[in-house]
Amino acid sequence: MDAARRYFRSPAAVAGLILLLVVIAMAISATWLYPRDPLSLAGRPLLWPFSNPRFPLGTDNSGRDIAAQIFYGARISLLIGGVATAIAIAIGILVGAFAGYYGGRVDNVLMRITEAFQTLPNFILLLVLVAVFGSTLTTVTIAVGVVAWPAPARLTRAEFLSLRNREFVQAGRTLGMSDIQLILGEILPNALPPVVVYASVVMAVAILLESALAFLHLSDPNVASWGNLIGLGRDVLRVQWYVSAIPGVAILVTVLAVSLVGQGLNDALNPRLKGR
Repeated sequence: MDAARRYFRSPAAVAGLILLLVVIAMAISATWLYPRDPLSLAGRPLLWPFSNPRFPLGTDNSGRDIAAQIFYGARISLLIGGVATAIAIAIGILVGAFAGYYGGRVDNVLMRITEAFQTLPNFILLLVLVAVFGSTLTTVTIAVGVVAWPAPARLTRAEFLSLRNREFVQAGRTLGMSDIQLILGEILPNALPPVVVYASVVMAVAILLESALAFLHLSDPNVASWGNLIGLGRDVLRVQWYVSAIPGVAILVTVLAVSLVGQGLNDALNPRLKGR
């Protein structure tokens, strides 16, 4: 309850939560508001927003409803962001927990693997994975999660290094608890808050990475995503700039919302702020 009060005390955090709920509502209501395939032809190509009541946000180069693609795109972005974040956090916690708890040779090996993944920039490594394994929605989601785990791993490792010799861990060893019991039952719950907060950063990066892939026509072309729509509007950017601008604003709002929620969680879960 104290954490919730601290969260809702921040206007920025509340604004971020409201924006995120709006995006989630768009994703949920997409099928109800637009029962047809969002990639099906709906009207005359390149209608400006508000020029036709049937298409409040206009149509793209092929005559597809931009509003429908925005609503369905919210679903794709949240799906990719959520699943990729779960993959990245799961791998990061696994690697970081074992590295931080055992230290020594185990730590050296796992951190060398982590550094190997960080040798190339995330987007370059993502391009390699997509080129090798394909650009389906499932492949792109897994690939984004795979390239995003090193930072959560390092954060988890740092938390485990600071907690592994605390009194409650020593007491658990004295009681005969196994390493797995200590890792999962004693240390991990205390190491999770900063990792949970960092998950918002991973989710924002995941949404941006998928959008960048789609902009380069390297994501799944058979789904209505914001990045695909931005890439489509690139050919008419000088005249019908709204085709790229509208999904760009949607990405901006979503990433901003996730970032503000993450900052609010950081303030709420930060133990140094408990007295405020």
